[in-house]
Amino acid sequence: MKTIVDARRIYQDSAIRGATPIELVIALYDSAIQDMRGALSAMKRSDVEARGSGISHALMILQQLQGTLDFERGGNAARQFEQFYNLVRAKLLEAQMRGSPDLMQQQIRYMSEVRDCWSQAKRLLQPRPGSAGESLGSTPAGAGDKGSEWSA
Repeated sequence: MKTIVDARRIYQDSAIRGATPIELVIALYDSAIQDMRGALSAMKRSDVEARGSGISHALMILQQLQGTLDFERGGNAARQFEQFYNLVRAKLLEAQMRGSPDLMQQQIRYMSEVRDCWSQAKRLLQPRPGSAGESLGSTPAGAGDKGSEWSA
């Protein structure tokens, strides 16, 4: 089992090194959602330690996502993402304190929906094969890449 985990980690590390900013955002969402699903599973098993670990890591990812927001360039979209991250963070803490699987599932659903929107944006921003023009760029609302043309 350790070999499979090591191989998965090597693959993920390699994929992240070559990722665009929007792909990194999607990877962070994927990781947070995975953490929340793990916390939900632990919650159902009454495994308080695993539940706390999953929620804690998801909260760190939300902090990272929020820390990359560029309010100057991202404007209203960046402010809305900040509110979204604050709400999810508060609800994760509430789910932890109450031991509420329903509240945890709701946050997973919200994060999954936004993750799917990022994935759709990535597809829309990718240059089409054979097109002469460049893509619009791939930095999400304030992902920190000052050289990109893309802005929310």
